[in-house]
Amino acid sequence: MSINRREFLQTLAIASAGGLGLHSSFSAAQRSAQQFYELPKFGNVHLLHFTDCHAQLLPMYYREPNVNLGIGSQQNRMPHLVGDYFLKANHLPAATRDAHAFTYLNFIDAAHSYGRMGGFAHLATLVKQLKASRPGALLLDGGDTWQGSATALWSNGQDMANAALALGVDIMTAHWEMTLGEARVMEIVNTDFKGKIEFLAQNIKTTDFEDPVFPSYSLRSMNGVQVAIIGQAFPYTPIANPAYFTPNWTFGIQEEHLQKTIDEVIKKGAKVVVLLSHNGMDVDLKLASRVRGLHAILGGHTHDGVPIPVKVKNPGGITLVTNAGSNGKFLGVLDFDVKNGKPVDFRYKLLPIFSNLIPEDSSMANLIQKMRSPYESRLQEPLATTDTLLYRRGNFNGSFDQLILDSLLAQKDAEIAFSPGFRWGTALLPGQSITMEQLLDQTAITYPFTTVNMMSGTMIKTVLEDVADNLFNPDPYYQQGGDMVRVGGLEYSIDPAASMGNRISEMHLNGQRIDADKLYKVAGWAPVSAESKDKGGEPIWDLVARHLKEIKTVKVSRLNTPSIRGMEGNQGIEEI
Repeated sequence: MSINRREFLQTLAIASAGGLGLHSSFSAAQRSAQQFYELPKFGNVHLLHFTDCHAQLLPMYYREPNVNLGIGSQQNRMPHLVGDYFLKANHLPAATRDAHAFTYLNFIDAAHSYGRMGGFAHLATLVKQLKASRPGALLLDGGDTWQGSATALWSNGQDMANAALALGVDIMTAHWEMTLGEARVMEIVNTDFKGKIEFLAQNIKTTDFEDPVFPSYSLRSMNGVQVAIIGQAFPYTPIANPAYFTPNWTFGIQEEHLQKTIDEVIKKGAKVVVLLSHNGMDVDLKLASRVRGLHAILGGHTHDGVPIPVKVKNPGGITLVTNAGSNGKFLGVLDFDVKNGKPVDFRYKLLPIFSNLIPEDSSMANLIQKMRSPYESRLQEPLATTDTLLYRRGNFNGSFDQLILDSLLAQKDAEIAFSPGFRWGTALLPGQSITMEQLLDQTAITYPFTTVNMMSGTMIKTVLEDVADNLFNPDPYYQQGGDMVRVGGLEYSIDPAASMGNRISEMHLNGQRIDADKLYKVAGWAPVSAESKDKGGEPIWDLVARHLKEIKTVKVSRLNTPSIRGMEGNQGIEEI
């Protein structure tokens, strides 16, 4: 057997990722890869699900959190388990591909061993393989697809619309898509997607007459079974993101309307009813306990990789609730066996996408190359090199967020800096070059303005308390996702389980207690007010790029994180 250089290099990658030595045969490496993705067909209703890819078309690194606290009834339960606690609860062995995919453990060494994850060309190959073995299978996109990269920003989401069509997406719902604005969303839905991809959201209505903006559901016949997919967009879009992007639309959880929609599709003959949700895992768990008739919620927004569906009891029976991670790292496969008009059994597998185990789909790879080509020189602009693992995900800070905070403090000559607790953003390993593309992986939004404001100590505490309540309110319906605002310069303590207004204490700056009445110079970015949009401000990527070129090498020796109180015994935190 003869192979070319590219095939040989891929063979070595597959062998390494599969735990095989270089003396192992090419066929053995192939078998190892095939076995990892071998998923026998089950039942007669088949759903494939990905979510929160945040426009990551190429394979990348993404570190899962070591801090993901659950409060109240959510404490020490999925998805609020990290590291070894996560592995134990989900019956995953340590020091394996799965352990690397689902946890932060030994991240740098594991990333070197198993390689990058995701990538639409690799995902496309797996989707085609699974669809071929599962007649009629639907590919569901949970949203946060058109935002999160340089090319998505510069093409106004067109690259991701094209990629979704090429991937074979059947149905999607939304969140960050809305930050392109109403007109652009409708343009893609009514032109690119027309007759090809259904865009569903039962909870978006017009502000004037409360008419539906998008269809609530899609009713499909699959292997003789009527299947209903209901769409649930992110309910807090006009709060978490600027309301000026969607001035004519309202959102919300819309629980009552959801129940009516479920009843309607059942009356029309649906035997399997699934909610394609962008609520966030905790909201979905509560919702599943309150509505009847849903067989599953395929969720997104909080970026949780949940390998075992949570079974939630409700007045109508049991609803399966899961979440398919983020950044194109995973593909969920849900199979139902429907007999005599009802599901009698199911199988679920959340497949990690190891890009060196799955060959590229050539047509998708060519499309991605074509879409990136006009921007290639801008994407590859070198800014600096990192000596530190750079990542974002975690309740209180990440090393790339610390870099952004340090940039704001230095470039704005500020005393304190705030940076949003976004959960999207790829990771960089020590020794990697930081390019403009990788910086935009952390910052590519349509409201990137940097700000400087004089804020009183009282106002600073109010900001921290408001964000903490959004994250740690014991009632999931009052949680809006994301993580705690990242803070530079200021040190503080937090008790996540305390009541609203009483979580933040011990605020200090340079060793001095914050004065409630004193004004402090505070830098930030991503303001949501219309006034900030009108005022403008240097885009965050320009500011950080300038800082990176000045320092040349990134060394993040310490994350500025709060002192956390009252979390003894909480399995959502592990110290590194």
